[in-house]
Amino acid sequence: MNTKERIILVITLGLLATSFLAKQEIVTIYLIGDSTVADYSDNYDEGKDYMKTRYPVTGWGQVFQPFMAVDSLKKLKHIVRGDSVVVDDRARGGRSTRTFFQEGRWRSVYDNLNKNDIVMIQFGHNDAAENKPERYVNIEGYKEFLRLYITQTLQKGAIPIVLTPVNRNYPWKDGQLENVHGDYPQAAKDVAKEYGVQVIDLTRRSIDAFTAKGKEYVTNNYFMNLPAGKYEAYPEGERDNTHFQPEGAKAVAQLVFDGLRDLKSGG
Repeated sequence: MNTKERIILVITLGLLATSFLAKQEIVTIYLIGDSTVADYSDNYDEGKDYMKTRYPVTGWGQVFQPFMAVDSLKKLKHIVRGDSVVVDDRARGGRSTRTFFQEGRWRSVYDNLNKNDIVMIQFGHNDAAENKPERYVNIEGYKEFLRLYITQTLQKGAIPIVLTPVNRNYPWKDGQLENVHGDYPQAAKDVAKEYGVQVIDLTRRSIDAFTAKGKEYVTNNYFMNLPAGKYEAYPEGERDNTHFQPEGAKAVAQLVFDGLRDLKSGG
């Protein structure tokens, strides 16, 4: 091959590579929800060192990006309409459907939504907190805010996916974990059905998965039940059966991925 032929080959390969890259479609998956979804490592508390002040608390959204690897996306072709995925975790601790909207957090998602992006919506923990009126949203209000998120996502040509709230580590009865969220999971499913959009019953999936592992295992390895002196952020230990350690967050992220995989085409 002479010099001229080499130059032509290099130019041709460059044009092909440019053309290929231009055709790559990146889908953003926005996660909106509460502390069980949040990414604590990404400047959650501005100016504070996550490893020193919050670790090991981990939201499932914090560890969701690795589930969007190229090989995994092959299993989600019926939902993900692109070549690659960027997970944008906007969830925040203590937020209900109402406060997430009131604080302008939804606006920042809505303004950036593009066609075929995905919005995964998981609320319920704080909506149900009747003892915290600053968060509390009754069932009808919960449904209304879910309707708002769904309709505005659809307006942008994006794909809403409703998730029922992941279960807490209680109540247990005779070795079986039971639903702690009352009527909120069913309300989420009802709204999704009303709009004909996809829903992942994360409440049921987490109940089944945690029960299969057993109370002792999930208490010590999934949830934030920590011995004194092990972690800098919790020198006196912790007893928390709502938030996850890294292993629990990864287990829930796997449940969410499995839920996406099991969804029907379309939506």
